[in-house]
Amino acid sequence: MLSRRRFIQAGIGGGAILLVIRAAYGPFSADPEIAEDREFAYAVLGPKEQTILRAVAPVILAGALPDEPVERQRALLQVIRGVDTAVSGLPPAVQDELAQLFALLGFPVTRRLLAGVKPPWLQASSVQIASFLDSWRASRFALLRGAYRALQELTMAAWYGNEASWSRIGYPGPPALAG
Repeated sequence: MLSRRRFIQAGIGGGAILLVIRAAYGPFSADPEIAEDREFAYAVLGPKEQTILRAVAPVILAGALPDEPVERQRALLQVIRGVDTAVSGLPPAVQDELAQLFALLGFPVTRRLLAGVKPPWLQASSVQIASFLDSWRASRFALLRGAYRALQELTMAAWYGNEASWSRIGYPGPPALAG
């Protein structure tokens, strides 16, 4: 039977171990969230998910986005809106899985442990984000590879499905139907 003394010792020992682990992984700072987009009614993505996409999408779409800063920010906003539209059309089970993925990436501890990204998303360098994406793309775990594919495919579909991207790739648009 566990005595009160053993119970207290175990509690103190466990607390000390947690403090050492916490100190080893350094201070955790919450992600600053992006300003709320009041011009679009988001069906699925909240501010945390939008923040993650704002950091990850430019790395996934490297070279595809406009170079001019104002146009680049406008394009990123269109990508985030496009991802929201795409996810809102998916079955509820898939939406739940994506919500779990964004929750893992949005929590500082799991962001650091699973993605290897120490700073908050908006403060992470493109090299850190690219390293995270590459590690998930080539992971031995099917779950991480699937999560990478989900992020990549949603981002690509949101950008290349947007008419604003077509001129950059020389796509004239869908053919007109004879009426």
